[in-house]
Amino acid sequence: MMIAHSLRGSVFGPAQQLHGATYVVDVELRKPDLDPDGIIVDIGRATDALHAVLAGLSYRNLDEDPAFQGRNTTTEFLARVVFDRLCEAMKRGDLGAAARGIESVRVTLHESHVASGGFEGRIAW
Repeated sequence: MMIAHSLRGSVFGPAQQLHGATYVVDVELRKPDLDPDGIIVDIGRATDALHAVLAGLSYRNLDEDPAFQGRNTTTEFLARVVFDRLCEAMKRGDLGAAARGIESVRVTLHESHVASGGFEGRIAW
């Protein structure tokens, strides 16, 4: 996912200026049991749902997105956005019926091989 944004607050130093960020996005879906096919959810459907979520964020200046007005779009904040939107996709059925048993999701955004941030939470079905 590639975005442009700026961050408010002296703690962010030069990142207060408009700049770009590129993330490798990892998602982990957790469920207590495997289905009869030996999976948690169809990986193809999960990948398609994640790509759809990321398409709504990628190649955008997040400073111009009304949904993020007044918010610092930090790595952790964006991981939460991906989490929330992926959970919405699961609730709509985009990942199939097997997704109903998923209990938690972990989203990690990697900025580099040494820097990442994320969000993990339970799904409120």
